[in-house]
Amino acid sequence: MTRSRISLDTTDIALLQALQKNGQATAQELGDTLNLSASQAGRRRQRLEERGVIQGYRARLDPARLGLEVQAFIQVQLARHGEKEGTGFTRLLRTRPEVISAWTMTGEADYLLRVFCADLPGLNRLIHEVLLAHPAVSRVHSQIVMDQPKGDAPLPVG
Repeated sequence: MTRSRISLDTTDIALLQALQKNGQATAQELGDTLNLSASQAGRRRQRLEERGVIQGYRARLDPARLGLEVQAFIQVQLARHGEKEGTGFTRLLRTRPEVISAWTMTGEADYLLRVFCADLPGLNRLIHEVLLAHPAVSRVHSQIVMDQPKGDAPLPVG
């Protein structure tokens, strides 16, 4: 499913950059940043929301303060690649709160998962009792994150 690119002017780009830094910015704050009235900034934001450029707003939480001490990336290789296997595995991923994002990949792994667990035994259970227990999975390779020198950054717009 391909989505068409939206044409953005320099004010739209500045608005998106400001919102990626502070998604709670008020129309007045955005207007001040962009040298627009609050109503103009609010209308621009609403237009970008309606066009699907802005998909939503979220709070960024500190995993360690929530007791999630282990972050890992897990590569999963399926034994079979039929529609049934892919659908079943995707359904499993959606039920697991530890899996915060998943991608289908080219190359050796079929899926790349980003997971957060409370501890290493929790990661071990996820890998052995959930992922490897799924009938479509043939191999799992995990990498534990030691540090994140660059956090998740805003998308490059413009």
